[in-house]
Formats: sequence, structure tokens, C-alpha cells
Amino acid sequence: MSVLLPFHKSILDNIHDPATSELVLLARGLGLRRIVCKLLQIYDSPNNLVLLVNATQEEEAAIGEELGIMGCRNPGLRIVGFETGRKDRQDLYKKGGLVSITSQIFTVDMLTSDIPTHLITGILVLHAERVTPTSAEAFIVRLYREKNKNGFLKAFSDQPEHITSGMSPLRTILKELQLRTVHIYPRFHAEIKESLDRKTPDIVELHQEMTEAMSEIHHAIVQCMTTTLSELKRANTQLDLDDLAIDNAYFRSFDMVVRRMLDPVWHKVGPRTKQLVSDLATLRRLLTYLLTYDPLAFHAYLETLIAANTTSESGAARQHQSPWMLTDAAHTIFTYAKRRCYVMNPVPRTAKQPQPQVIDVDDEEAGWAALDEVEAEATGRPSARSSKGKEKETRKKWLPEGMEPVLEELPKWHLLADILHEIEEETIRLEPLLTSHSPGTNTVLIMVSSLHTCTLIKDFLSTMDADAPRGSQGRRMMEDKLRLYLWWKGKLSERRAGGKAPIALPQGQDRSRQGGGNDGVSEALRRKDRERQERAMNRRRVRGGAPAAAPSTRDSGSKGTLGEGEIKKEADDIADFLSSQGVDVASQALAQDTEFLARVDGDDFDAHYGLLARAQTVLVRAYSDDTDDQVLQELKPRFIVMYEPNLEFIRRIEVYRNSNPGLGVRVYFMMYKLSCEEGKYLTGLRREKESFERLIKERGSMLMPIHEDRTTAVGDALIKTISTRIAGGRKEVSTEPARVIVDMREFRSSLPSLLHASGLLVLPLTLTVGDYILTPDICVERKSIPDLVSSFNSGRLYTQCELMSAHYKQPILLIEFEEHKSFSLEAVADVKSYAKSSKYPSKAKKPGDTPSAASSAAQSIQSKLVLLTLTFPRVRILWSSSPYATAEIFNDLKAHAAQPDPAKAVLVGAEEDPDAGAGVNAAAEELLRALPGITAKNVKHVMSRVRSVRELCELSLAEVQDILGVEPGKACWEFIHHGERK
Repeated sequence: MSVLLPFHKSILDNIHDPATSELVLLARGLGLRRIVCKLLQIYDSPNNLVLLVNATQEEEAAIGEELGIMGCRNPGLRIVGFETGRKDRQDLYKKGGLVSITSQIFTVDMLTSDIPTHLITGILVLHAERVTPTSAEAFIVRLYREKNKNGFLKAFSDQPEHITSGMSPLRTILKELQLRTVHIYPRFHAEIKESLDRKTPDIVELHQEMTEAMSEIHHAIVQCMTTTLSELKRANTQLDLDDLAIDNAYFRSFDMVVRRMLDPVWHKVGPRTKQLVSDLATLRRLLTYLLTYDPLAFHAYLETLIAANTTSESGAARQHQSPWMLTDAAHTIFTYAKRRCYVMNPVPRTAKQPQPQVIDVDDEEAGWAALDEVEAEATGRPSARSSKGKEKETRKKWLPEGMEPVLEELPKWHLLADILHEIEEETIRLEPLLTSHSPGTNTVLIMVSSLHTCTLIKDFLSTMDADAPRGSQGRRMMEDKLRLYLWWKGKLSERRAGGKAPIALPQGQDRSRQGGGNDGVSEALRRKDRERQERAMNRRRVRGGAPAAAPSTRDSGSKGTLGEGEIKKEADDIADFLSSQGVDVASQALAQDTEFLARVDGDDFDAHYGLLARAQTVLVRAYSDDTDDQVLQELKPRFIVMYEPNLEFIRRIEVYRNSNPGLGVRVYFMMYKLSCEEGKYLTGLRREKESFERLIKERGSMLMPIHEDRTTAVGDALIKTISTRIAGGRKEVSTEPARVIVDMREFRSSLPSLLHASGLLVLPLTLTVGDYILTPDICVERKSIPDLVSSFNSGRLYTQCELMSAHYKQPILLIEFEEHKSFSLEAVADVKSYAKSSKYPSKAKKPGDTPSAASSAAQSIQSKLVLLTLTFPRVRILWSSSPYATAEIFNDLKAHAAQPDPAKAVLVGAEEDPDAGAGVNAAAEELLRALPGITAKNVKHVMSRVRSVRELCELSLAEVQDILGVEPGKACWEFIHHGERK
């Protein structure tokens, strides 16, 4: 159970009163989840109904587990998801207690009165920084406050940086949540500072120098980023891009900030600007990969970038190449990246060469050798003569001729090995001083930034040679990765010769499948593979091979990089070498480590946890959220290694140290000196401090919002719905409020919230035809741009328009764009589903006919819309620039019109079952419709015969055929029990 520190108790004293509602902003890493769990424990009672909103599945599980530890087990935190039926949800609400619910279900249940809104004790909202006027949380609060004025609402956030964009962002959040009180707790808050400074952990800062090659690459990447950013500003002088600085480019949010600035004019900017925006994201990833990837993986990633930059997806030459790849800095990046892996020496020809003149330099060589040996004895390193002899003895057979492996290792690996050695010595020294009652364990916790780094560290520690000299302790692992890299290069050449798409460099754990897993392959297939490889090799030789290929334009220029021609030549040479060694030899070289990989990567940590002595356990884990607090409390490590800097985890260690009195904690804080890692850490620290200062300043000068009563808006809506059926010019007020019927699935969008805010009564139902029913005659099918593209590709839109035309007098197709994006079809080219349309294969184009992706995509959508209107002349198409514009259009369409009947709207398209849509699980119905043999016409019949999808799966073939018929029943039964295998 987590211990509450004094500042935790102070925060709870301020916010625990159920009569108050407030927003709490807390710095990351200070234990927000502890406060939320304690608050839920205080409110846990069958007489209360407290709802937790906006929690992820991982947070729900962690909070439920923490509450169980704290004693809230009967019944504890109940989770309401899409699989929970309507009847079960109603029973759950009546029992009271703590309930975690998704925003969509909560909204629908309040609109349908399934949840007694007036009896809700209070709502806890997590991630309050995401609340906007169009978010589901704002809709929930509006519905909640309409019927419940006394219940509390408490919102929490630990992301102050996200509340600083736009005009008075804090005021916007308070207005949408209808709050007037905000508590701000940064790390420099007096109470927090006093609590955490009582006992500080022993922090050892280790600033590691980068190698020369890494420093050169790092400097070159930063230079490319600076150039790209200045080019972007120069190309878009009409936009305010002065705030974009290289310091902010280290963060992932920088890409979103740049894109958000350009989104309104995205259809106007040229391909060069779009390429520059993409290049910024690529260069930022390169900076991260330089410090976290091993040299071979980094070099392979660079080679894929070069290939993608010179060749388009269709195989033609790329029109708009990345400008940064044509600079001298890019040449430095590619040269040093390759030099970190290996050096290619020219291979002597097999033909007889004239013997060079022999010069007797024995005396000089002997003198230099003696000097080298003396220096080697003084410094303790092996001499050049012994290392040369050893190199000749240990040269691997699978290495191509002329390749001298360098295999530079990351400097942090050796520093980590030294730290673990020091920890082991410290553990031995402290062992006599510790008793069985001493707090803490000797488990070493290593924290890294990503799962990829976690795997890399695990492989290094598993294969590390502790006796090897510094810089070659991970030689075995690097040789394994070099072998995998050579296999990948050979495969690239083979697939290119065969006209196939290239493959990515596989990870180590996939080697047994990719390279050496031939145990289950028949001899005939192996022979066919060998023949195919020989044919590919012969084709290369007939063409003259890659060396005779014409050099690319970049290679011939004065600023040429390592071009694609050189990469292809190298790949072909490696493929020739591997083929000359034979397929089995190359496969065996990869398969040698299969046993080791199964031992390292196949181990399930949970299966063996607790069987090893804690003093012998080294746990490598990636940074996470508040779950890290629980890990620290369970493991209670005395030694923590922060392989990469992380601001919030340092605070977690401070809280952990003060929560466990008497426990000595030593933290090794590793960081590359003068790197983007250091810059990112310091910039993140400064950004958070400035964000809190800005929020505190805004709170002091903010005009508090006045929350208006919505009853007046409803009254205005009544007056607007005037009945025009009365003759004689008299106008009488209709007692029926203006309403719109909305399909259940539409509550994922923001439009129902805006319709409700505009004064319309929103009725959620499961509709068979259409998404919105505005009047008895008007039915609307809403499509966002990605949904429009996927509907055209799948043919679903044709069926939807057909049904609307059959059942309604005025069918409408609404095409809705996003608010802050360009109101243009040119944006269709950015939708990924457009490029992946495989239903209608593209026709072969002439070599000279290469229109831009944006224009071709827009023309394709326009032509499909024309065909749709020709096929369904009564379907009207509405274009909306944003959900706000849609809400105004709907209000205009409903003016002076009759209100739709919910009972009739549900029956449309579902005549077989008059009670369709009542108490039906929408997700289960969608799954049922996706099964073979079940169509829109017989789905209601199937639902009336079986109570659930599970019951349908348990039926025999004869019973399914009795429901669906012989052929459809057989197709459905075989799909359920055998899948798509024939």
C-alpha cells in the first residue's frame, strides 16, 4: 500500500469535501494516482454513486488493484465497458459504489435516463488537460448539471504543458467543466518542497562522453535540423513560425505543433514544404536513434531512408527528395555511420598482378614494433602485433572479403557494466551490516526509455564478456547483429533482382524464423530456393551487375552522399558472397544463436519471478506512468540505474525515498554529455516550470466564468418550433421540443455534443438507416474525410445511400471536415486508407504520366461522388467545414418542420423486429453482421432465435442451417469453427 506524504495529506484536506468541486493540477511523478485512489476510498459506500471518467484500461486496472490493496474489495471499483449490457448497467448503477465508465457509454446512459443522474454523488475526471468545447467530457458535464446541481465534480491533470496553448486555456477548461476553483501544485510548491527535501536519495550523476563518430553524427543532424527549420520559415513567410526553435525540436509534440500551424493552409503549401515537415520528424527520430540504437541498426535505418528518398512506392524515381540529404552534413552522417560498423577494403584481383618492387624496411618495422610493445606494456592494452595475429586467427568465415568489422559499441554499455560491478562490490560490503529487518532489497532496477532499449540492454548483459577490455565487452552480441545485417543485405539484393518489395531489418528474436528456421522445410523447397537464387545471381551477371550501373545524380555532384548505387553495389557483393558460400552455410550462421535467443527472449519474466534470489536479479524496465510507483514499492530496490534521464521518475524516486524511512537509495543518473538527451531533459524541466508559472499568473488575473442556466435555451427552442398548420395567420407555440435522433455509434464524434449545446434534444437509438434523423422526411449520413474514403473503397456508401433513398424523401450525405484543417479535398491524399485501396487495382500508367498524389486523390474522390449522384439523384450532398457549421446547418434544416418519431425511426430498415434497437448490444450486433451468411435482412431473425453470439457459436451445423438455411448456415458454421482455412 502506498504511503501518503505530508503534501499528499494536505492536498486531500483541500479537495476531499463532497460539497466542493475543483480542478487539481499536480506536477508529474508526485503520486497523482495515490490521491485519486485515496479519494475513491473515502467516497466508497453503497449509498454513494461515484463515477470515474476518462481513465484508460491500464489506469482502470491499476486503480482497481490499488483500491483492493487499500481494502475496497466489496465490491471495489466496477468497470463498465462496451461488453456490459444495458440491463446489467442499470442494475450496477442502482447498487451504488465506485464505477469506472467510458465517456461514450456515460453520455448515452444519461440521455436515455438509464443512469439516475439526479442521484449521482459525484464525478472524478482524469486527464482534464484534454477537455475542450467539443470533447465528450464537456457534454457529460452539461448533461450532469442539467439534472444535478448538488453533486461534486473533481478533475485532475498532471500535464501542465498541454494547458498553455491558445488564449486563456485554463479558463476554457474551467468553463467547460463548470468549475470555479483550481489548485496548482508544482514541484517548487512550499509544502511539496518541504516534504521531499527531508530525505534525499544518493544521486550519482554520470555524464558520459560520446565517441568521436557519434559526436560528428550528432552535430551533423542538429545542423540539418537547423537548416530544415530555416528553410521551412523561409518558404512560409505568411505564417507566424518565429516561435519554432531548435530546442523544442527534440520533443515529439514539435511535429504536431508545426503541423497544426500549417493545417489551415495545408492544401496551399507546396510539396517542398510538406517534405520539410516530414524531414523534421525524420531528423528528430535520427537524433534519438543515434543514442539508443546499436550502430548496425542505425546504419540500416539510414540505408532505408536513402532508398525511400530516391525511389517512390511504385518504383519510379522520386520527384521531391529531401533537401537535407544533399548537404555536406548528410554526407558526414552516412560516412561516419558506416565507419562505426565496418570498413570495406578493396579486394585484390585474382588475375596475376605485376609484383611490386620490394623495399627492405625490416629494421624500421622492427623498431616501430618494439616501440609499440613498450607503449602497450605501459598502458596495459594489447600490442598491434599480437592483435593482428589474433585477428587472423579469429576472422569469421561468414565475413565477406575486404570487410573489416569495426563494431563500435555504445559508450553507455561499458559505463553500465562498471556501475553493476560497483553495485556488486557495494552489496558485498553492506551485507554484514544489514539484518533481515533492514528495509529494501538488493535487486538492481535499470530504467530505460523504450522497449527497444530494454531488449538491447538485456542482450548486452546476457552476452557481456566481463574480462574483455573496455569497448569490446559486447563483441559477441555485435557480431551476431553484423551476421544478421549481412543476411538482410543479401536478401535485399535477392528481392530486388526478383522484383519484390524490400524487407525491414528483422529483430534478433526473429532470426530463427527469418534465417535459419529450415527444419520444417522439405528438401524440394530448399532446392527450389537454391535454384531461384542461382537464377537471380545469373541475371545479375548477365546484366553486368551493380558495379556497371549508372551513378545517381547525387553521387556525381560535389555534395554527393553515400548514394543508392553504392548501397546496391554493396548489397549485391554481399549476396554474391553468401550465395558462393551456399544457402545452408548462410542459414547455419544465422541459426547458431537460435538456442541462445530462445533462452534470452523466450523467458517469461512473470513465470520465473520470485524463484531467483533478489540479490542476483537485475530488472530492466521501460519508463511508464504512475505504475512505476507501484513497482518501486513492491521491489524496494536500494540501487536504481537511470540509463536515460527522465524528469518524472526522479520525482518518483524522491517520493519513494521519503515513503520508506530508513531505506538508503542510491541512484545512478546516466546522460550523454553535450547531446540532445541532455538538451531535451533541461528543456523539459524549463518548459514545465514556465507552464506552471503561466498557469499561476493566469489564475491570479482570470475572469471567472458565469455558468448560465440551460432552461432558458430550452424555452427558446420551444418558441422556435412554431406550428404553421393553423389557418388564418394565427401562430401557436408547439409544446414539442426540437429533437434529433442520433445513431448510437455517432457518439464517438463531437457533433451530438454541439447539437445538444445548440438547444436540440438528442435521442440516442440504434438506427439501421442513416446517422441522424432530423425530420420525418430528412435522413443524414455523416462522413468525415477518412470515413468517406474507406466507405468508397469498401462499397459501403453505395448500400447506405440505397437504403436512405428507399426509406426517406430527402436523403442527405453530409461530408464534414475537421475544424482547424483545410476545407479542401486536396487533404484526401494524406489519408492512409486511400493509398491502401486494394479492391480496384490501379491501371498501368505511361512513364511520362505522373500526376501529383494530391491532385489524383482529389480527382478520384470527385469522380466517385459524381457517379454516386448519377446513381442516386435524390441524395443531396452537404459540405461542412467543421462540426460547428454542421450544428448550424441542422438547426436551419429543422426550422418550421415536424419532429421525428423515435419509434418509426427505429423500425425503418428493420421491419422484421418491431422492438429493434431496444436493449440490443450494438457491438455484438455489428459482430453478428460481419459473419458470413448473415445479412441485413436476416440479422434480426437470428437475434430473435439466439440470445448471444456465444450461443450461436455453440450450435451444431444442423441447428445453424435451421436458422439461416442450408448454404448460408454452412458458410456461417464453417467460418466460426474453421475460419478461412480451406
